[in-house]
Amino acid sequence: MNRSELEKLIDEVLDNDCSEADFLRLEAELHVDPAARRIYYQRMKLDTALSLAAEELVEEKIISRPNFFAKKLPLLAGIAAALMVMVGWQLGRIGKQAPEVAAAKEPRASGFGVLAEESNAVWGSEEIDRGELLPQGALHLKQGIAQLELFSGVTVILEGDSKFELHSAMEMTVQSGKMRAVVPPPARGFRVKTSTGDVVDLGTEFALDVSDDHADLHVLDGEVEWHPSSHPARRLLDGDSIRWQSDGEMNELPAAGDQFAGLDEIQKSQSQKYTAWLTDIEEVKKDPRLVAYYPMIQNRSWDRILQDESGSGRDGAIVRATRSTDRWEKANQALDFGATGSRVRVDIPGEYSALTFYCWVKISSLDRWYNSLFLTDGHDLHEPHWQIMDDGRIFFSVKAQDGVKGKPDKKNIYSPPIWTPQLSGQWFQIAVTYDSSSKKVTHYVNGKPVASEVLPDEFVVDKVRIGPASIGNWSEPFYRKDPHFTVRNLNGAIDEFAIFSEALPAAEIARLYKKGKP
Repeated sequence: MNRSELEKLIDEVLDNDCSEADFLRLEAELHVDPAARRIYYQRMKLDTALSLAAEELVEEKIISRPNFFAKKLPLLAGIAAALMVMVGWQLGRIGKQAPEVAAAKEPRASGFGVLAEESNAVWGSEEIDRGELLPQGALHLKQGIAQLELFSGVTVILEGDSKFELHSAMEMTVQSGKMRAVVPPPARGFRVKTSTGDVVDLGTEFALDVSDDHADLHVLDGEVEWHPSSHPARRLLDGDSIRWQSDGEMNELPAAGDQFAGLDEIQKSQSQKYTAWLTDIEEVKKDPRLVAYYPMIQNRSWDRILQDESGSGRDGAIVRATRSTDRWEKANQALDFGATGSRVRVDIPGEYSALTFYCWVKISSLDRWYNSLFLTDGHDLHEPHWQIMDDGRIFFSVKAQDGVKGKPDKKNIYSPPIWTPQLSGQWFQIAVTYDSSSKKVTHYVNGKPVASEVLPDEFVVDKVRIGPASIGNWSEPFYRKDPHFTVRNLNGAIDEFAIFSEALPAAEIARLYKKGKP
């Protein structure tokens, strides 16, 4: 938000002439930007000073005292000038810092690669999810299989129990454990360090079994250089296998490439998980608390209808959103809402004293102020809105009161920021629960509660209504004739969307995550 737009919104708030949408924009900006808060404070001081001066003019009955205004005008001008100098100095100082601030806010990420796939992986101190960037420092895969994709193009498959560390996209250390590396031509020279020596790949595939006192090296395809500690380097070719011990002794080994996990094992595990999930969702469909359920599996011929599998017949109409790959890497089994105007139109009748909204989402970027998950048309009394702010916070509210200028009509419940640019393209589960009896709203990410807040009594709605609504976008009332609309569609994809008529317990949301996690 630029300076002139910020000042305009602040002035509208001070004049009690700010729309609900603009008030939320300003609230979000003040929450995350210290510079914006300083500007708001200065303009508040100016407004207060001018109001006090105006009240004094009225009290002095300036109409009956023509020369009073002439006497007070220098004072008013002095107050205004002094405050404007302060504001101008502050804004000028912020302006001088603009390049540094812009540079500091430029999106950054950290890592040399990503956890592309995994099979029953259990990590040590660092919990790493599929699709996450790999953190710097020593890592411990305690059990299972992990497929790493380094930014150099190298694919590394590790088996637990393995301890390792990435030093760059072209170099790593394996302290212990089994690994397999597939090295493409652009990554020729990829190096793996062990306690007894280093492997330098010359293309294209090798495997290592490392312990404290030896390293077993198998060349599965192409050739490598083995650089043992305090000994001359050796070149090994396709089919060569050796054991190099810490005392410098070398022994030839029989070929054992089939003893190392490959991509086939991971794909087999993923297929088993997917089959188990399909079985589980058949049970979910029978849940009497389901209001609507969109697993997004398109069993019939491809069309523009999103099937409701809850048995209630609340199918959705797909508008512009495109079929895309889901979190299981299945084609056409998720919906991408990135194109402007994308949405799924639904109509959910009834009134609910409690609700749970649940879905899997993949965000490409948060390039707009509000990124929609599920919003009712407009925002009428007793209706919910669920969306993500541009700073990564999840937002939920239920409109509790008719709008009165200058007073809030609902309580906005935010999570902490749950998304950063380095999570772009990664699937994760999010959910929110609303319970009027406990007056509580709770946000969940990947099966874990990340924020919970008790609503003040005046913002508790006993019966929540939904009616016409949109998944992945916000639809203002359709009877308006103005073709212009606010861009709020989610720049990302949604997979498996559900609404329950109960605030699901934390254990159930965790179970849904565990069963639905690839």
